[in-house]
Amino acid sequence: MPTFRELRQEQEKAIVGPYGTLSAASRGRPVPEPEDAVRTCFQRDVDRVTHSKAFRRLRHKTQVFLQPEGDHYRTRLTHTLEVARIGRTIARALALNEDLTEAIALGHDLGHTPFGHAGERALRDITGSFHHYEQSLRVVDKLEKEGQGLNLCHETRMGILNHTTGKPVDTLEADVVRLADHIAYLNHDLDDAERAGIVLPEDVPEIIRTRVGTRNSQRINAMVTDAIENSAGGTIRLSPAMEEAYAAFETFMYAAVYHNPTAKGEESKVKGILAPIMEYYLKNTGKLPAEFLAIAEAEGAVTAVTDYVSGMTDSFAVDTFESLFIPKGWSVK
Repeated sequence: MPTFRELRQEQEKAIVGPYGTLSAASRGRPVPEPEDAVRTCFQRDVDRVTHSKAFRRLRHKTQVFLQPEGDHYRTRLTHTLEVARIGRTIARALALNEDLTEAIALGHDLGHTPFGHAGERALRDITGSFHHYEQSLRVVDKLEKEGQGLNLCHETRMGILNHTTGKPVDTLEADVVRLADHIAYLNHDLDDAERAGIVLPEDVPEIIRTRVGTRNSQRINAMVTDAIENSAGGTIRLSPAMEEAYAAFETFMYAAVYHNPTAKGEESKVKGILAPIMEYYLKNTGKLPAEFLAIAEAEGAVTAVTDYVSGMTDSFAVDTFESLFIPKGWSVK
C-alpha cells in the first residue's frame, strides 16, 4: 500500500504544471535521510522552518519601524507570514508547488538582524561584509539545532539564498517568493506609514492610486492578480503598466518612508548599540554562549560573534547593551 507521501507525490503530478517543481524530483538534502511516510520533502521543510528558534525570534525583530508603540505594526514575523500567503496564492494560480513556495517564504528572512535593515547596514559596516540572505542560509544550514542545521532541500536553500539578489535560481517557486516579498513589504510598509501618520493617503502618487489602489488589500490584490495574468512561459512578471506603477511605488516609499527622518530618526543609534556589543564579545570571546564558542574555535571569533549578534532580537540587543555598558543601581540592605 502506498504511503501518504507517495499518494501526495502522485497528486502533485496532476496539480503541479510543467514549470513547477515536483517534490519527487528534488535534488535532495545536503545530508541524505529517509523519506517521511506522510509529508513530502518540501512539506517537511515548511515544518522544520516553522519550528525553528530563528523563526520564533522574528516576532521580536523590526520590519521598518523601530519599537513602535501600538499592537498593529508589522514585525519581521508578520512580514514573513504575509510573503508566504501571497506566494502560495500566486503559486497555486500558476500551477507551481505551493509547499516549496511556502518553505522558501518562511525561511527567507531567518538571518535578518535586530533593528531591520538598519541593523544589517550596521553589521555590514562593522564586519565589512554582511547580507541577511547569506545569513539566512547559514541559519538553516549551520546554526539551527545546536549546529546541526535543518538539512533543508536544495531547492528551498537556494530560494532562501537568492530571494533578494536577483541571481538566477533553480525554480520558478523561488521567483514567486522574490516577487511576493516585494509586493508584501511595499504594501504593508505603506499601510504602517499611513497608520503612523508619516504618509497621508493624498501623498501617494496618482499612478499608484489609479493603477494599484487606495487600500492595502486592494493594492495587494491588484499586484497579485496582475502577476498571475501576465506570468507565462516559465517567467514570473508584471504587465508593463504595473511595472511602471511598481517602480513609482518603490521610488515613493524610499523617499517618503525608508529615508524619512521621522520614521527612521532612531536608526542612527543602532550602530551605537551593535558595535560595542560586537567589540565586547570579540575581546571576550569566552563569554559567548557555548554553541557560539564552538563556532569561534572552528571558524574564528568574527564569525561566531556575528552569528550571535545577528540572531538577537531588538529587545535582547538593547538588554545586552544595558547589561554590558549601563551601570546598575545598588542599595545597601
